[in-house]
Amino acid sequence: MITQIRVDDRLIHGQVAVVWAKELNSPLLVVANDEAAKNEVTQMTLKMAVPSGSKLLIRSVEEAIKVFKDPRGKDKRIFVIVNSVSDANRIAQAVEEIETVNVANAGRFDNSDPAEKISVFSSVQLNPTELAAAKELASLERVDSYNQVLPSNAKKDLAEALNNL
Repeated sequence: MITQIRVDDRLIHGQVAVVWAKELNSPLLVVANDEAAKNEVTQMTLKMAVPSGSKLLIRSVEEAIKVFKDPRGKDKRIFVIVNSVSDANRIAQAVEEIETVNVANAGRFDNSDPAEKISVFSSVQLNPTELAAAKELASLERVDSYNQVLPSNAKKDLAEALNNL
């Protein structure tokens, strides 16, 4: 089961690898990212950021969805990291067993026109495509979607934030 899909521009970094993996009690981290799945340098960098005792899979979004649908993973606690709301939404639409989606840090490094971005939270600025994906994600009643940068921060409901735009 996916314990959390985290949307974070940086994919894996100290906060994600150490704090969140421990908080979620998820020894299996899956980076679902098409570019990372093809880039050996990125893969080496991501592997260096994972603490010992944790396992890391780096897959394209489509390959990751196949992993998540495999019945052998049903009893595993899986922490998924993506770098776009669109990828989180693709996974959430395709996979039933998801506890939460945390849209934590998004839109700062996507190379889209800053004038077109909408600030949903202080750490989340979305272009029109990502904003549409966020609205679709927030409409999924079976998935709790929110913004929470650190476990010590309060959760901010994604649907509520989008309704207040």
